[in-house]
Amino acid sequence: MSGERPAYGGVGYVPRRSVLYLPASNERALEKAKTLPVDALILDLEDAVAPEAKPQARENACAAAQSGEYGEREVTIRVNGIGTQWHDDDLRAAAQAGPRGVVVPKVGSAAEVRSLVAAMEAAGAPDHTRLWAMVETPQAIFNVREIAAASPRLAVLVMGTNDLVKELRAQHVPGRAPVLTALSLSVLAARAAGVAILDGVFNDVRDGEGFAAECAQGRDLGFDGKTLIHPGQVEVANATFAPTEAQVEEARGILAAWRDGGGSGVVTHNGRMIEALHVETAEQVLATHEVIQARRR
Repeated sequence: MSGERPAYGGVGYVPRRSVLYLPASNERALEKAKTLPVDALILDLEDAVAPEAKPQARENACAAAQSGEYGEREVTIRVNGIGTQWHDDDLRAAAQAGPRGVVVPKVGSAAEVRSLVAAMEAAGAPDHTRLWAMVETPQAIFNVREIAAASPRLAVLVMGTNDLVKELRAQHVPGRAPVLTALSLSVLAARAAGVAILDGVFNDVRDGEGFAAECAQGRDLGFDGKTLIHPGQVEVANATFAPTEAQVEEARGILAAWRDGGGSGVVTHNGRMIEALHVETAEQVLATHEVIQARRR
């Protein structure tokens, strides 16, 4: 199985700007998701599903993953956590259904990653079905570098900020000061391992201004996209985690200046010295822009 390149920029870029949680027990929501401009879906068997509804939700999620009716949207399934009465059946069924990802909550160590991957492969998961590990406990934060690098099948880290705030006995506050250290450490771990990383959810669906600010913060911290709890959050996330028109034009100007200068010596653009690292960033911006534009056609 081949590894996955980092999710931002260049060949192999996978847009994950907007990743929407949906309760797999809600068939209307599953149907509506086929029309949403979302990059990825997490069909949830865990928190959003009552215990008595979990078996049917599992069937719904697996059927959706196998349907081929979601276009270019990545379809993933979030199973119940390790040690719960539903976990083994969820993981086996999800692996066999072959979604783009199996999302596992509260992954706390590299050993757990390797155990999950072994279970997925024993169940017959195809190569394209990757592990998405949720980072949402203090233990996971201390182990996040090892978690991110534990297996080539692990493709994405997903921040579970609600659980992390609870575990820290902290508070949800504007600016997220109580969890900034954890967020930054997790981004560092993802980049070191070459995997994607998604920011946690924003809870107040009525607070559009607060949501936009948190999206911008996540982008500035280095996240590839944001997990969402409501379809109304999709467009803001898509816009925030995509290159702006100004960034695209700047990238084109940098590459033109670099070509004109022969790719060596002192090259300037808009009064700023251009080096190879600026060229690489510009190439990433344009590659990202092109993939996103292709999805709109």
